[in-house]
Amino acid sequence: MTKRNLPILITLLLFPGAWTHGKIKVESADDLPRISYSVEKAPSEIIQDKSEILLIAEKVKTDIDQILEKYEIADKTTLKGYYADLRNIAWVNGNFDAALDYNLKIRELQDKPADKLTSGLSTEAIIEAQKAGHEIGSKEFTKAFSDYYAPRVNELPWEIVQDNIERTKGSMEMYSVNLLIGLAQSRMDPGASESGQIDFGIATALLGYYTMMNYTLETKDEIAAIVSAYIESNRVEKPDIWEARSVDLAGEEGLTDVIVAIWDSGVDVEIFEPLNQIWKNEGEVADDGIDNDENGWVDDIYGFAHDLESRKDDGMLFDLPDEIEVRYDELIDMSKGLSDVQASIDSKEATAFKKYISSLQPEEVDAFLLDLGYFGNFTHGTHVAGIAAEGNPAIKILTARITFDHKVIPDVPKIEETVRSARAGWQAVEYMKNAGVRVVNMSWGGTQAGIESAFEANGVGDDSEMRAEMARIMYEYAYDQLVEIMASAPEILFVPAAGNSDEDVEFNKVIPSSISLSNVLVAGAVDQAGDETGFTSYGENVRVHANGFEVDSYLPGGKRQEFSGTSMSAPNVTNLAAKLFAIDPSLTPEQVIDLILLGCDKTEDGRRNLINPKKSIALLKLRNEW
Repeated sequence: MTKRNLPILITLLLFPGAWTHGKIKVESADDLPRISYSVEKAPSEIIQDKSEILLIAEKVKTDIDQILEKYEIADKTTLKGYYADLRNIAWVNGNFDAALDYNLKIRELQDKPADKLTSGLSTEAIIEAQKAGHEIGSKEFTKAFSDYYAPRVNELPWEIVQDNIERTKGSMEMYSVNLLIGLAQSRMDPGASESGQIDFGIATALLGYYTMMNYTLETKDEIAAIVSAYIESNRVEKPDIWEARSVDLAGEEGLTDVIVAIWDSGVDVEIFEPLNQIWKNEGEVADDGIDNDENGWVDDIYGFAHDLESRKDDGMLFDLPDEIEVRYDELIDMSKGLSDVQASIDSKEATAFKKYISSLQPEEVDAFLLDLGYFGNFTHGTHVAGIAAEGNPAIKILTARITFDHKVIPDVPKIEETVRSARAGWQAVEYMKNAGVRVVNMSWGGTQAGIESAFEANGVGDDSEMRAEMARIMYEYAYDQLVEIMASAPEILFVPAAGNSDEDVEFNKVIPSSISLSNVLVAGAVDQAGDETGFTSYGENVRVHANGFEVDSYLPGGKRQEFSGTSMSAPNVTNLAAKLFAIDPSLTPEQVIDLILLGCDKTEDGRRNLINPKKSIALLKLRNEW
């Protein structure tokens, strides 16, 4: 349980160890204060009105200054966020020297090598050109900006900064003023309209939107041209290290069937059944509407499902609406484009996606995000299952379907649904234990901040402190329940994805990637060369890294597509674990984890622990020969 945000005096009396150098020590994201601001205008209007932005900026600066004065914050991601906010505030007020100082502080706090070199580079160039007295959009400004930015980009080491530079190019080609206004309208306006206030996170996001709309996007053509030229002059395809490490068990003798649960958005079993890679409940008769084996589930031939309210459901895939189904092929390309943009991949799908989304009018953004979210949930579990099953004729996939909320404004979180969700978790793992599952893939996650955001988006709660307290109760209950649920199945290995938020999962507690148990192995993402991706979260609990870059797998219906994310790196680890169990079913989860870790290749910087299936499987065979 984390400490509450008590007044300073009470904190000192109850937690004397929290007072360090005259400041309150912040040990987790939940220890940070929550702040709300009253607003009379909609957020989408505020970002178009400098006078409104300046009012927000003044309030936010006062609060950040007080936070930095009162609290000792070790988490670099949090500090970078505050310094970015202070930079934007100084920027909109024309305090260019202060903005540059904050930009430098952000860069100095970066841990990832690429970020240390590229963080805020275009922002710095814009500010330097403004500082010289040039008006944005003028010929003099464009020349000053290019003269500053181009040589600094061109001297960067390509092998380190490639992903970041390609992400910069993608952002400049994707974002537009209309898109930002549309995002504010769909994500921020409803909650603000209901409550008459915005939380600190929305306030700082508005500052970021304003600086992007009025400064960065005014320079986007120049930024895109400079980084595109740099990319073209340096582009070398990275080597792929994974093919040489892979192991295909086809033809291997003496394998034992291993049941792997894909606890995700559902699996198209028709893809894997002809490959004999699907688990079947032999005690159930299909489609007779009867619970033949009396296990509490009706017609659970290939596994089980829960609906959006965590109630028992049927169907290994949730239904696809007609309006989505007719656009299936189009949305495949759109979803691939979004994944590629997020992963800094310059593909034809990414190009089409950037062109389309940058052309949207504000009122079109909400519907587009809704369709993309629905489609993404529909395809996710099948893609994950395909990665987990690759090269393993002994795998038997058990579908454990969750129904994720795909709406831009999620449903209001409720205590009774939190309790029901925990009960569904117990039901799920009990089912898995009875079925003999050895590995569970968990390519999903949730945070307390996500619950707070859902409250705010719906205008629930008197202020941010009330929203935080309500979210805290729900989240800690859900977290503690899941820890108990996973600990109750010591014979099962759980493999969560680290998450795509580029943050420390110890400081920003995440379900399930922050859970540390002897039968849990959390996977971070690297690219085809084993380099750290810009999106992967990290921390001591993230003990292995696997390929999460352009990973090819199935979509419902049988088509194949490449997606990127820690959602793809986790099933690569699951794949290896399942193969180890198939070779030696007597292994415990702890022994499988040891074999995976012993086979890993530690990178020189110590940040990545790359799985090596060939080495881990060779270690197992050597062990069994002794």
